[in-house]
Amino acid sequence: MPAGELSQVRKSILPQHGDTWQSIAARMLAGVAEAEAVSKLQSWNLHVFMRASGAAGSVRGNNPILPSDVIFVEPPLAKS
Repeated sequence: MPAGELSQVRKSILPQHGDTWQSIAARMLAGVAEAEAVSKLQSWNLHVFMRASGAAGSVRGNNPILPSDVIFVEPPLAKS
């Protein structure tokens, strides 16, 4: 699709230092149960969720989220 035809941009954020799925869910999907909110975020962000975590004891530890990741905080937009 040519860029000129784009009318909406999917809402996204760049994570804050130390963000986890839980912290992003609490901040961006307030009012949604934590487990459901985390599940939604992970399904909308497979490019991050499916990435291997860092080794135990490393800087990334068990958290695959990097500060440079684009994290989508809403589902894919349906073509209208």
